[in-house]
Amino acid sequence: MSQTANQDPPAGAPVPVKSQPGTATPMPETTSTAPRAARAMEKRSIDWVPNNERHGKLRGVGAIWFVGNVNLTAMATGTAALAAGAGLMWTIVATVLGSLFGTFFMAFHSAQGPQLGLPQLVQSRPQFGYIGAAITVFIAALVNYVAFNTSDALLSGSATNLLFAVPPRIGFTIAAVLAAVLALFGYDWIHKVNKWLTFPLLGLMGILTVAALTNGALPAGAFDLGEFNGPAFLTVFVIMAGFQLGWAPYVSDYSRYLPASIGVKAAFWWTYLPSAISGIWVFVLGAIMAAASPGADPVTGFLAAAVNFGGPVFGWIVIAALLVGVLSVMGINQYGGSLTMISILDSFRPVKPTLKLRAITIGLMFVLVFGISQVVGIDSFNAFYGNVLIFIAYVFTPWTAINLVDFFFVRKGKYVIGEIFNPDGIYGRWGWRGTTAYLVGIAAMIPFMVTAPFVGSIAQGLGSVDYSIFVGLPVAGILYLVLCRSLDLDKEQRMVDAEGLLLHDKH
Repeated sequence: MSQTANQDPPAGAPVPVKSQPGTATPMPETTSTAPRAARAMEKRSIDWVPNNERHGKLRGVGAIWFVGNVNLTAMATGTAALAAGAGLMWTIVATVLGSLFGTFFMAFHSAQGPQLGLPQLVQSRPQFGYIGAAITVFIAALVNYVAFNTSDALLSGSATNLLFAVPPRIGFTIAAVLAAVLALFGYDWIHKVNKWLTFPLLGLMGILTVAALTNGALPAGAFDLGEFNGPAFLTVFVIMAGFQLGWAPYVSDYSRYLPASIGVKAAFWWTYLPSAISGIWVFVLGAIMAAASPGADPVTGFLAAAVNFGGPVFGWIVIAALLVGVLSVMGINQYGGSLTMISILDSFRPVKPTLKLRAITIGLMFVLVFGISQVVGIDSFNAFYGNVLIFIAYVFTPWTAINLVDFFFVRKGKYVIGEIFNPDGIYGRWGWRGTTAYLVGIAAMIPFMVTAPFVGSIAQGLGSVDYSIFVGLPVAGILYLVLCRSLDLDKEQRMVDAEGLLLHDKH
């Protein structure tokens, strides 16, 4: 597999602050007289990370994607899945298959980070164009962030209400402020916090597994296979695949500072295994706990299972620990939402990606999420969250096909980094190939979609079984591959070489 690595200055030479043509000039290093907190904050956002700033190890990526699934929101995904009506055991089977499927694509996006040193969404410009990516992909990604953080907001408010008897609105505000601080400190601190949380949450998951499996409130025969319900089974599959695909638009944001020498395979497995294992584990626990407390909101159901196992104090500790997990993922969502807003702004009017701009966009994320969460309310959580997951699967299925086909099969990891930040560059303002493949992929999926308000014409004839993502992936990917046959890749290769990037084969 081809990968990129930046040319370093000669050994012993002073390392200049680098910037690719067309990118915003990186902020200079903070002087030693600045407060320690200011020096600890990340200075970059959507701009390219030069080689002299690359650092970290893959185990940090593993911690991010293990901990990212150990929280109230991810566990509530199992609750939403069980509500589809497949029955507990068939829900578990669909959960395993859907998670393995969605994580497969998500992990390959993570492998792009060390190769390019760019945020995930900015990597969409070569396929969709400088402005086209903002309209086609960036806005959809922002909806993704807002929807996920709204779900986080509802559950954090409910959890703080149970734990501290404060109104949910105040609880969410406190949680969001803490998450915003983590998002403002940025990449390194997000990695540190998730590293610290890994082993405590791993222990918690072990205890919760025992609590769930020994819960006396589970109905008799809960683990019997029962009758197979095809439409419900595929709905659960899409929900779980959608959850993991929901990470795809920002997964490489958390690997982009790693050294470019890290291979694609290593980055893939350090993302795939932690995310798939923790995802399946958490989703299944959520479904089992929901089966023991039918009709309860997720937080109440989880609390009941914990109290039944270890008493009120243990229940309090479990909810508090899962709330900490929510705070971590809220920080990730606010950080990613901030980068997305900056990317959208930069697509229409070049901006300097300063720390101040990141702070402003993090604040905007809070306002959006706060307003929407007040309208939705915890009582409507399951319906809202289930629809979010299905929507994400539909929207990002053709995008993930196009982005991965471009990286691995069309350009093979070879991009002119400076041109990605140039609206008048070789990638253009409007990428007609990516946009066409995306729209055709969505159109091909519509007849196969199954949602509460709409069932596609072909899906109706197939017993309302949702096969849409199995259609959208190959249609968008293959069409994009065909349309790219007219690209002048030799010209791009010459520009890559001229830009000073070295290409090596990694096997």
